[in-house]
Amino acid sequence: MTKRIAIIGPESTGKSTLSQQLATHFHTQWVPEFARQYLIDINRPYEESDLLAIAKGQKEKEEQLFRSANRFLFCDTTLIVVKVWSEHSYGRCDPWIEEQVDQMQYDYFLLTDIDMPWEEDSQREHPHMRKYFFDIYQTYLEKECLPFTLVSGNEEERLQLAIAKVASLTV
Repeated sequence: MTKRIAIIGPESTGKSTLSQQLATHFHTQWVPEFARQYLIDINRPYEESDLLAIAKGQKEKEEQLFRSANRFLFCDTTLIVVKVWSEHSYGRCDPWIEEQVDQMQYDYFLLTDIDMPWEEDSQREHPHMRKYFFDIYQTYLEKECLPFTLVSGNEEERLQLAIAKVASLTV
């Protein structure tokens, strides 16, 4: 049975890199962050209504890639992140996104720590708020009693920790 592994964390904490590396290591699929390409395609600042389109696109891509995944599907972000972003930016979240967050089923979460240097990127907005967002994600995972591992260290240390954790899920 294929397991869904969600990689979540604040901006510029190595989620995409880790997702790609894990997919390569385990010879399977990974789901890129849909928002990245979406924001390139719209070629304007995002608006609140764009978050619903991003959430639907992320969910659709995840479902599509799940069908061809081999034992694991690594998800670079989840709708939890979209929900948190919406609440931070607009003070509310679309009911469809909230409903999907409540229904989501991941087998495990890897929470990326903020111990990596910030890398500037035109889509990244809050270099000084990584601890704030990290605390929100960690609190959410703990409150919902979701299984997770904190992934810290340099890129190689993170990868080795994540590989060991994911491999243990098949035992």
